[in-house]
Amino acid sequence: MKRIERALVVEDVTSAAAWLSGLLQDVFACDIYVAASVQEGRRKMTMYGPDLVLVDLGLPDGSGVELLRYAAQNFPDCLRVVTTIYADDEHLFAALRAGVQGYLLKDEPDTKVRRALKSIADGEPPLSSLVAQRMLTAFGPTEAQQDAMSEEGVLSPREREVLTLIAKGMRMPEVADMLGITRNTTAGYIKSVYRKLGVSTRAEAALKAANLGLV
Repeated sequence: MKRIERALVVEDVTSAAAWLSGLLQDVFACDIYVAASVQEGRRKMTMYGPDLVLVDLGLPDGSGVELLRYAAQNFPDCLRVVTTIYADDEHLFAALRAGVQGYLLKDEPDTKVRRALKSIADGEPPLSSLVAQRMLTAFGPTEAQQDAMSEEGVLSPREREVLTLIAKGMRMPEVADMLGITRNTTAGYIKSVYRKLGVSTRAEAALKAANLGLV
């Protein structure tokens, strides 16, 4: 479980920055810093060493993807989450390639964003349900991939159920309740899924699963 003591919001729209800061304060009661550009974001990351950074993709002096790459290379322990209005494949996969660990849409209700942020404390970087669905539908499994999967038998039926639910944006307690199993058992399944797929985040798991035709 990762403790969030310092968070950085990189957002050039004042109202959006205030909204995100308020949600972070509600969820983590942490120190919050705000930057309005890529360059300011770099400076404040260096100054404060945040545990979590929320990055808008459309910034005045460049793309938030640049800052995500910088954060991944220089602050690998910092959780990197996109907060944006863009749910299209181009923005989504550019962010994933830059090492993002979560992707939230700013037009979702406060309750959903707050719940997604809370999942960070459980070691589950957030992924909006719409974004997860985009990832699941972006790749159609080829016949060769399906054959490979049937031969390899990577995931058990229960592991596939767990993967499907976390890819839809459910948190671990919700998955446990849905499947009627304990949280510890659910955590074990998630760890097993991540290990078998060779991934470390929910976003990566959903992408890998869709690409392999698992879900």
